[in-house]
Amino acid sequence: MPDTMIDTTRLRYGVGQSVPRQEDPVLLRGEGRYTDDLALPGQAWGVMVRSPYPHGIIRGIGTEAALAMPGVLGVYTGADMADYAGLKCAFAFKNRDGTPYTNVSRPILPQDKVRFVGDPVALVVAETRMQAKDAAEMVELDIDALDAVTDAVAASQPGAPQVFDEVPNNLVLDFHFGDAAKTAAAFAGAAHTVKLDIRNNRIVVCPMEPRSAIAAYDDGRYVLRMQSQGVFGMRNLIANILKVPTGQVQILTGNVGGSFGMKSNAYPEYTCLLHAARALGRPVKWTDERTGGSFLSDGHGRDNEVTAELALDKDGRFLAVRLTTLSNLGAYLSNTGPNMSTGNFIKNIQSNYSTPLIEISTRCLLSNVTPIVSYRGAGRPESNYFMERLIETAAAEMGIDAIDLRRRNHIRPDQLPYASASESLYDSGDFSAVLDDALAEADWDGFAARAEDSAARGKLRGRGIGNFLECTGVPSKEMGGIRFNDDGTVTIVTGTLDYGQGHWTAFAQVLQAELGVPFEKIKLLQGDSDQLIAGGGTGGSKSLIASGTAIVEASALVVEKGKLAAAHVLEASVADIEFAAGRFSVAGTDLGIDIMELSRTLRVTPALPDEVPRSLDVSHLFDQVPMAFPNGCHIAEVEIDPDTGQVQVVRYHAVNDFGTIVNPMLVQGQVHGGIAQGIGQAIMEHVEYTQDGQMLTGSFTDYALPRASDLPSFALSSHPVPATSNPLGAKGCGEAGCAGSLPAVMNAVVDALKVYGITHINMPVRAEQVWAAIQAAKPG
Repeated sequence: MPDTMIDTTRLRYGVGQSVPRQEDPVLLRGEGRYTDDLALPGQAWGVMVRSPYPHGIIRGIGTEAALAMPGVLGVYTGADMADYAGLKCAFAFKNRDGTPYTNVSRPILPQDKVRFVGDPVALVVAETRMQAKDAAEMVELDIDALDAVTDAVAASQPGAPQVFDEVPNNLVLDFHFGDAAKTAAAFAGAAHTVKLDIRNNRIVVCPMEPRSAIAAYDDGRYVLRMQSQGVFGMRNLIANILKVPTGQVQILTGNVGGSFGMKSNAYPEYTCLLHAARALGRPVKWTDERTGGSFLSDGHGRDNEVTAELALDKDGRFLAVRLTTLSNLGAYLSNTGPNMSTGNFIKNIQSNYSTPLIEISTRCLLSNVTPIVSYRGAGRPESNYFMERLIETAAAEMGIDAIDLRRRNHIRPDQLPYASASESLYDSGDFSAVLDDALAEADWDGFAARAEDSAARGKLRGRGIGNFLECTGVPSKEMGGIRFNDDGTVTIVTGTLDYGQGHWTAFAQVLQAELGVPFEKIKLLQGDSDQLIAGGGTGGSKSLIASGTAIVEASALVVEKGKLAAAHVLEASVADIEFAAGRFSVAGTDLGIDIMELSRTLRVTPALPDEVPRSLDVSHLFDQVPMAFPNGCHIAEVEIDPDTGQVQVVRYHAVNDFGTIVNPMLVQGQVHGGIAQGIGQAIMEHVEYTQDGQMLTGSFTDYALPRASDLPSFALSSHPVPATSNPLGAKGCGEAGCAGSLPAVMNAVVDALKVYGITHINMPVRAEQVWAAIQAAKPG
């Protein structure tokens, strides 16, 4: 191949190019392999029986009638699952007095009490799915109903129903971070303080693909085909629950139709299926249904009641920020448990401002509703939302321009690296420049004319800023494997996992840049736990930071091996071998060999000296790098119909600093999705329960997701300042859309409503809520 053609190819697929996703052709042709698309020989079907009661004592579960139904192979209840370990939070927390928190264990299937509507109590297995569904309806539940509690405020009150007898007052964790005395002194001495009560509303995660799994047991090994966010970590979770060595468990994950954090948990259904597969000696498949299943039993997101406070000096300099939170964890602790409203609040509340003091107090409570799991951002978006609402309120109360107030408190480039009060070390960024870019792109100065146009049509128009910074890429070990295959392809092996992000394409661009391997020859192996030596999974916007760095380091090891091999093939000294653009060459000569040809030569050469590697393959364990800090500024404009309260986002601009961008098109897609989810939470999404614990929003008939007609066109641009904490300079982008959109939209809504003297309103700003606020604020 001529050198010019090689250069053109590398340019087309290089880092920074918008390369179309390798994954898409198969998916667009309907040839994806999602879990429910799979069928194993001889498989049976499982259906879960779920509690219709939010809280109650189990007196008995009658299985005789179900067992007598046609095709039924088995019915399994809590007694059958008693020997397995319960599900617990993976994080270690301490109460403010230093004692360990109550890491209450969730049974695989409960024997004593049901604790929320949708709590699984039995698994029915039959030859067909319809037979299993019919039999599930015959399982007799003898449950004495108890009073239920559904929100954190009520759960914290004396005399509230107790979810677990061993958890007094439903309090699993009384968490505190910061210097309370110094923070109190800062507030006492402040020229101005701001205080807001903010609701972080509970939402349903709603991925495109409901949860599904196929369990098998053969020759002493459990094999689970399922959706996950990383097979290595899921294998460890499942093995721990089964009380078996990790080598006896294999997790396989194919295509995944979205997760947003929810599918990273080891739900009870998976252990039930594995138990049944072993007991019956045949595979057992289960796919959840949206209504009556996913809405009730998949983990929910968010759900906090927060009192947010900001102290400022006379010049508007931030002195301290304080969050006091009641966090509703639901009936059980998920794998991440209280982390969202504790550790992630700490890391992200500072945002990009030089606030010297942070205090976080969080009381984490159990209640009779669906457990909370990590959801896109997992504490990051809401932390930025709290801070941005405080800033807007402070600016209005102090008579300071809100933009100027932000600039006064931005961490400056000459202050970097900056040790934050949250104990993070910010390494890079130009926060005021990003803000200025966003103001220019959004035509901030032209807003008055647009507001007049809206008023002429009887609408209120408001604008809002969402300045944000996230702490991403939580340090974790990751695998960077590179295999040169017999068919002339190259496989990247990674422990992160793509559930919609486009990893194959981005990782291939990195590998092509490092080794010059032909882009179209690169494959990705990510969903088989047997193939991994480590894997932190995908979450926290860290995949490119972790896997990208692992690929860079593994590529360097390939080059080391390649130089040894090339020296032998080219009959030269190792010291004289150079590598560039996919080719090993002898320094000062035109003698050389392409990396792909070298790998083929090693495969077909029958005998090689001991010092020459037999292949260029590498199985590398990347240790970890520090966190990164993506940041940006989003600006939203909304129109509100004062007669109906209807809110519409009509204009949206965002400037982001994601460091080095490998594939701009993928980044734009990630940001689009995050913005849509943020707008959904801000304007329409909310889980409603009756006082006695029944979910009112248990289907898409009752629960509103944003549609295309609810969203404006998004205008996005970049102001990259590469991270110094990893060799790619990447910062992560997956959750930034939520982090910017929550404050931008809500600040815009409050801005539009200020004509009525309204200074704060909580999410979601549904039409009826906004209309009621307007009516309450009108004179008389």
